[in-house]
Parts: sequence; C-alpha cells; structure tokens
Amino acid sequence: MYERKDKWSVGQWMSSNPLTVPPETSVRSAFYRMRVEGYRHLLVVAEDELLGIVTDRDLRRPDVSGDPDGWNEFYQLDEGTEVRHVMTGKVESLSPHDGLEKALKVFIEHKFGAMPVLDKKGEVIGILTTHDLLTGFQSALDAVGGLLRLQDAP
Repeated sequence: MYERKDKWSVGQWMSSNPLTVPPETSVRSAFYRMRVEGYRHLLVVAEDELLGIVTDRDLRRPDVSGDPDGWNEFYQLDEGTEVRHVMTGKVESLSPHDGLEKALKVFIEHKFGAMPVLDKKGEVIGILTTHDLLTGFQSALDAVGGLLRLQDAP
C-alpha cells in the first residue's frame, strides 16, 4: 500500500482500489455496472496489467436509424461486444508521487476525465478523476483563498 506523505500529491487525492474489468467483459455488463455503482470510468485489467480504460462515453453510442451502414448494429449495448473493442488502449498513467500540478496539466492538455495511478511495479493502485482534482483544488483554495482575495483588493 502506498504511504501518502505529500498533501498535494496524486496519491493523496486518487480513489484507491478502482473498479476494474477484464477485457472480455461485455459492453452491456460494463455499462450496467457503471450505472449501478455510480462510476464513469472502468480500468481494463488482465493479470494485474493495465490494458486500457473504458468510459461511459465510450459505451453511450447512438442507436438510431439513419447512421452510416453498420453503425446501428455496432453501437448497440449487447452481450456480444467486449470492452476490449471500445476501450482506449494506450493509456497515460500517473504515479502516486506525482504532484497535482502535473496531473492538472495532463488532464487539461489531453482533455482527460480520469487517469489510472500505477505503483512502481506498474500495477493499478488507484484512479484520479476530474472530481478528485476539483476536490484537491477546493482544498487548496480553502487554504490560500483568503490570501488570493487580499491580493486582488484595491
């Protein structure tokens, strides 16, 4: 287990023990699990190796007629399509020792909603989401917000 020492590190604000699924999980099962458990991101893991990330956006696909041929069938949430086919495979990750500043820059640059947090062995130990970052930012504002307001005073 990671020992959290730095208040402004990723390890302090990440969600530990994130929800993971194997790559052969059906998109229907993944979507249902997200809905029931209140998550928007699932890490795809096999044999302790991070393979990718799947988001609720990846699973919310149009199923209306009039789309290009074949799209209607492909984007159905069925048991036959596995998350490995809709996940993002090349996933950037963070270390629990990384600072929140680094995480913010990566989130903003790539428009990420979440990033996995890996230990030194490359195993998943957490996930950092935009919600986690906003919570950390709120804490920082609580700590220094008064000083910032004083600097802006006439």
